[in-house]
Amino acid sequence: MRVGIVGGGIAGLTCALSLHAAGFRPWVREAARTIEAVGVGINLLPHAVRELSELGLADELAAIAVPPRRLSYHDRAGEPVWEEPLGLAAGYRWPQYSVHRGRLHLMLLAAVRERLGPDAVRTGLPFQRFEQTGGGVRAHFLDRTGGAPTMEDADVLVGADGIDSAVRARLHPHEGVPRWNGVHMWRGVARHPHILDGRSIVVAGGTPGAKFVAYPIEDPATEGGETLLNWVLEVRHERPADPPPRTHRRVTTAEARAALARWDLPWIDSAWPAERSSTILEYPMLDRDPLPRWSFGRVTLLGDAAHPMFPMGMNGGSQSVVDARVLAWCLARDHDPVTALDRYDHLRRPAVNAIVLANRDLGPEAIIARAAEHGGPLPAGRAERIATRYKRLAQATVAQVNTHPSWTVPRPAPDPTRGGAPDPSPTHAGAERTTPPPGTTA
Repeated sequence: MRVGIVGGGIAGLTCALSLHAAGFRPWVREAARTIEAVGVGINLLPHAVRELSELGLADELAAIAVPPRRLSYHDRAGEPVWEEPLGLAAGYRWPQYSVHRGRLHLMLLAAVRERLGPDAVRTGLPFQRFEQTGGGVRAHFLDRTGGAPTMEDADVLVGADGIDSAVRARLHPHEGVPRWNGVHMWRGVARHPHILDGRSIVVAGGTPGAKFVAYPIEDPATEGGETLLNWVLEVRHERPADPPPRTHRRVTTAEARAALARWDLPWIDSAWPAERSSTILEYPMLDRDPLPRWSFGRVTLLGDAAHPMFPMGMNGGSQSVVDARVLAWCLARDHDPVTALDRYDHLRRPAVNAIVLANRDLGPEAIIARAAEHGGPLPAGRAERIATRYKRLAQATVAQVNTHPSWTVPRPAPDPTRGGAPDPSPTHAGAERTTPPPGTTA
């Protein structure tokens, strides 16, 4: 089966690797002229790390990422209001990872090209439209090199092209612009001595628009030396009628210095993000309303194209990884692609739509918002109930992640290019899943 993937980001590349491991022949088409190591930090939660590990990427991921041991919430004065262990320290069989988004992106790209071939990913091809026939999908692109239109045929087409997905716009042409909550995120990376124990994700402040976040995404070159820290400062401007321009405006050093001067956190020098970040970019905090449907015949959505969400639970990228694995499992399980995509839709969409709505209601960061209203740490048990409820919603408690059957397809589908022989890519440890996990519908 030929599966076309529109979008060569983290979601699209993970989708390609998942489909290849299941025995399919995916191709990826990316609008950007080149794929480069850009961006700032991203967190991969244990449920996503499990899926990448089962794709055979555990060593590659460990080589570029840092496993945080705890999440530490603080008030505006830097006093702790809630802490919880993360990853292995919390009892998961897989770590949580903090990593530079660009390094993760290039690691996935290298794996795709090694396993699928150098031509599996082609860049400079913005998606234009598609049409479905009785036996497949024809996708139309524009070649940036010469400006000529080009076509690609597939049995299935997957839109993994982000929050401004052109595939989603074709499936839901009247949706309109993304939803903005009035918050801008100023983001950068800079070298700084370790914060707290050097393995903490630190969130200070309260409600969206009044928070500061920092965590390491690289180990120091020498013991006790400086590490590369990802940082985020949320600022709230007067909310206009429409979402702000999507240009990722560069924030000046003077702007950042003035905004950070209003923070006095005892465990960090508030001037360093402004002074030591080579680039500070402004990102509006956006999501979209949950969709009633992702799959239409032989076309479906995945990742931010399907469920862009506010970054309240560090869950957006992780849910995209799970999407990819479930999609490959569904296509391997059903010979009819339309049935498979409907199954994928029913398995993933209700669960992830619930996360989108929970993140609008602050997700687990309701802990820090409620603590700010309360004037200090919440009463015993209340914070833990908020955190546990969110994990259950995301199907990401320790028990859920550690015990659910694997999405790995043990016996890859036959590869026609090899005369019907199974694809030689290895499968990985984990029992075969034959039924969906508790809390989903088949």
